[in-house]
Amino acid sequence: MLKEFFEKYFVNPIKYNTGYNPVNTLVYAIILGIATLIVYKVLKKMKIKIDKAFFRALIPYMVFGAFTRALTDAGVYPRTYITVSPGIYFLVFSIAFPALIISKKFFKDWRGVFLWFGWGLVMVDFAAMGANLEKMHFNFTVLKYFIPFLILAELAIYLMTKKLSIVRENSYLFYVHFYDATTTFVGVDFMGYWEQHVLPRLLIGLTGTAAVMYLLKFTVLYLALWIMKKLEEEGEDRELLDFIRMVIFILGFAPGTRNLLRMLLGA
Repeated sequence: MLKEFFEKYFVNPIKYNTGYNPVNTLVYAIILGIATLIVYKVLKKMKIKIDKAFFRALIPYMVFGAFTRALTDAGVYPRTYITVSPGIYFLVFSIAFPALIISKKFFKDWRGVFLWFGWGLVMVDFAAMGANLEKMHFNFTVLKYFIPFLILAELAIYLMTKKLSIVRENSYLFYVHFYDATTTFVGVDFMGYWEQHVLPRLLIGLTGTAAVMYLLKFTVLYLALWIMKKLEEEGEDRELLDFIRMVIFILGFAPGTRNLLRMLLGA
């Protein structure tokens, strides 16, 4: 019974690419929350400051995860439980975290070493793509839709920074999540893709357009950041909240970049 339940809600959605369901979505969200707290505590114990320099050092690992996922869709890498979501996050973590520990332990300029190791991983993906060009079906038509809608979306955020303090104080999060929303909107409405996540899929079905992602992203993000602001005012750990903001950024940048690369590769 337990085996059948696990296969139905966790194995088969990955195996048959049927998208997320309410059960695995909830479980993955709980795992993400617990993992975020554990990783934060480990970083604190390692005396790693959650600052802009650390954030910049993580960017190539986000790109690596997104690029690897897109190349999996393109058939360059085999489709396995660790090369698609959510397993790709565990794959990236299993590489990035040991690299971080080794860099911190053995190098004075550990941020630089960690950063360039991450870009090295991205170069591996580029090499893999170059060796499999026959599998690529590049489609730059997507840019005809993506660029103008992205400009409009980011302009909307810019205008909101003039009126809403929460948007102004966290503009980079709204910018990156509207970037992600744009990739979904363009992919679903113009390029023939479909949404894998439960709530977005439901709302797209009800409204008939993936443009609803902008409203969904804004509402959820604004509410989350409003709650975090209240917690900060009540004396909650500022560095923990900054780390959570970093996780929120990753959850927008990584899937958005994967979506864009996938469309460009014609996967």
